[in-house]
Amino acid sequence: MDENKYVYCRKFFLTLISAENLPNVRKFFESKVYAKVSFGGDKKTERRTPVDKHNELNPAWNYTMKYTIAEPGVIHYGIQLVIKLYCKRKLGDRYIGEIHTPIKELFDRAYSQGGSAMLDLPIMQGSASAETGGMLKFSYRFSQPQWKEKPRFLKKLLLHGATFLLRVAGQATLGVDLPLTASLHAGTNIIDADTLNVK
Repeated sequence: MDENKYVYCRKFFLTLISAENLPNVRKFFESKVYAKVSFGGDKKTERRTPVDKHNELNPAWNYTMKYTIAEPGVIHYGIQLVIKLYCKRKLGDRYIGEIHTPIKELFDRAYSQGGSAMLDLPIMQGSASAETGGMLKFSYRFSQPQWKEKPRFLKKLLLHGATFLLRVAGQATLGVDLPLTASLHAGTNIIDADTLNVK
């Protein structure tokens, strides 16, 4: 295998199942809730669930998204899975809350359970603020590692790969959780948000 042309990676399947006991962010009308998923808050990795129009503060989606993650993104700390909940409104959607969790911690948990797991996590107001009282339930699965052909734009690939490795090294030596905004978008060797969601 020519490692100059291929990268070692895993498929990551994420299913947003439901949320419960969400705070009511609307004074009038029903709450219609959806979730946005991204890695490190990077817009280019962002995917969203359909809007639940029926269950209000206890939405259920059972919606699966698929990503490809290069092995360094799985085995090193630094990449955060970010899930934000919003209430759909005609005059602008309203933020409800979010969860943040490292991909490495998800992988370590799943690895001990055969590659998949299910979690219930408390929803926070902001990335490091108080809990809302609500909970988010999701399941996920990592595939076995496989080789994937690298993008043709080698310079871009090397730039983002080097950025990622420098930030991981900085975290390991300085103990600082550095953002990985430059290395998370589709087409790099870290995260590839597959075009089609899996229903």
